[in-house]
Amino acid sequence: MEAFFDWFRWLYNETGINLTFIYDAFDRTRLLKGFLTTVWLSAVCLVFSVIIGIVGAWLQGSRLKWTRRIVQGYIQFFRNTPPLVQLYFFYFALGSLMPKVQNDWGGYEPMLGNFAWAVISLSFFAGSFNVEIFRSGIEAVPTSTIEAAESLGYTRLKAYIHIVLPLAFRVCLPALNNNLVNLVKATTLAFAIAVPEMLYVSSQIWSDNVNVREMMTFLLVAYVGLVGILVWAMNRWERAIKIPGYGSQ
Repeated sequence: MEAFFDWFRWLYNETGINLTFIYDAFDRTRLLKGFLTTVWLSAVCLVFSVIIGIVGAWLQGSRLKWTRRIVQGYIQFFRNTPPLVQLYFFYFALGSLMPKVQNDWGGYEPMLGNFAWAVISLSFFAGSFNVEIFRSGIEAVPTSTIEAAESLGYTRLKAYIHIVLPLAFRVCLPALNNNLVNLVKATTLAFAIAVPEMLYVSSQIWSDNVNVREMMTFLLVAYVGLVGILVWAMNRWERAIKIPGYGSQ
């Protein structure tokens, strides 16, 4: 491996292409940690946003008027405000109201850190779109299917979990795929509150080494790879659970 790293040092000396995150152990370590933080942040936000979408779509069908209004208000708030403003609101406005806890060094720090606020903000943002995506899928399920489930003794909740949701999920998976891809790209906003994800770490590296061109190229390639893996996995999943005959000409 040393010969491999030495080649990139030689490349820098000869051409000026400065890929310090390859040949420098310190930059390599912190960029790897940033990459893993991005992957973890994306995975957690994906899971929570889907859960919010499923629960929100269920509540939209509630018989209680105020429950439906609250869900609709949530959707309108998060869909009609910029995600960066939402992130700042959660981190600076709500974060300042949270109680502080004592750390291991005897000082006090906020109960929730910047990573937790990024997860909360981005999950609620993407979840507002997921609610509408799942709602559209639910509306595509024939009423006769729901009535048949109820005639077999299913409660409304059990019918939703075992009958309606699996069918709706198959229908709305393409739209869900697009929203989850946008969510992965939106994790770069965590840079604004100093979450040590890939963009934040890259900015530290190019500040130290003045290699903005190289780091920005790496970021583009890295995010194309991450999103490409997600799209590939979602497309395979979509084909695996496709409803036979649905969408065929």
